[in-house]
Amino acid sequence: MSDVQGIEPHFDYDIAIVGAGPVGLALAGWLARRSATSRLSIALIDARTPEAAANDPRSLALSHGSRVMLQPLGFPGDATPIRRIHVSQRGHFGRTLIEHDEHELPELGYVVRYGSLVGALADAVRSTKVHWLTDTSALAPLQDHDGVTLPLQSSSGERTIRVKVLVNAEGGLYQKSDVTAPGERRARDYGQTAIVGTVSVSDPRANVAWERFTGEGPIALLPCGGQRHADYSLVWCCTPDEAARRMQLDDDTFLAELGAAFGSRMGRFTRIASRAAFPLGLTALDGLVDRRTVAIGNAAQTLHPVAGQGLNLGLRDALALTDALSADGPRPLALARFAQRRTLDRRLTIGATDTLARIFTVDFPPFAAVRGLALTALEFLPPVKSALARQMMFGQRR
Repeated sequence: MSDVQGIEPHFDYDIAIVGAGPVGLALAGWLARRSATSRLSIALIDARTPEAAANDPRSLALSHGSRVMLQPLGFPGDATPIRRIHVSQRGHFGRTLIEHDEHELPELGYVVRYGSLVGALADAVRSTKVHWLTDTSALAPLQDHDGVTLPLQSSSGERTIRVKVLVNAEGGLYQKSDVTAPGERRARDYGQTAIVGTVSVSDPRANVAWERFTGEGPIALLPCGGQRHADYSLVWCCTPDEAARRMQLDDDTFLAELGAAFGSRMGRFTRIASRAAFPLGLTALDGLVDRRTVAIGNAAQTLHPVAGQGLNLGLRDALALTDALSADGPRPLALARFAQRRTLDRRLTIGATDTLARIFTVDFPPFAAVRGLALTALEFLPPVKSALARQMMFGQRR
């Protein structure tokens, strides 16, 4: 708390960022590169070591807009470009194609391995003055008028730090503590489970991403390189019971069922690796800021994987917060301006993802015909198609 005699209170850091995933690392890197003028002291806190995160094999979808934002920090050399997105629905007419050249872009997006992206961003952060506390867990924070007291726990024991602003970028801080998250949290259970893995096909289409809607949920296939560019990152959304059953199938039977659900546009599915499953739902904070604490990325919202918007939205959160803190300093005013700036983009992106996740799983023939008409109409309404594509690639960053 403030000293009654006017002495400035002691702070260990101006800003503490909890979570060293892609969003937390990007925020730390961007803030550090602007600290020559703002002179911000930054702590980055994560329970994992950088080496553990670098070995994570999951695939991530990044838009071209995210690539542009991340370029000053570095970008993985093994990223696979996406130059065409094919959207259709299984068993019904209607499809739309999104091409990179019709938007005058070199690529629409990229598929990157989680470990590769974290590795590139970690290298960028290591070259700065950010104080990176690895193998360290953040406990329940306590904030007052002047700042935030944050207890930390590591193998060397417990201690506390004082910061002016606390950023939750990991999605677990508030759930682990008794602190009220900024605003109310709304949630939706989609009644779906995503099966993920890496599949190979007999007739690959280079740099083409597929979003195929079925009665159970969407199937996404994202090109991720591999031998002859035949490997794709799979996200297969289905009912929890079907997901549990399919997770128990042998590889050949699983691939046969996947082929029946997706179709033969890329020939046969010949291999599946690293199968895993997780439930799907929407969680989103109505407000991002509570006095001197702020949530971004998965701490602020977790989305259905349809259209691959979760990470891209989180990175836009991080860049907007960087702008606010660099301009106004680690003060509540900066956080309030950040929250206001993020309102429209979050509303549009979360709303679009939620709508897609729900309307394309209504297995009712007349409704499927309406969806088909909508997909086909996009081909004849270039301004509408362009607006939708640009929202997904760049969001609203004003």
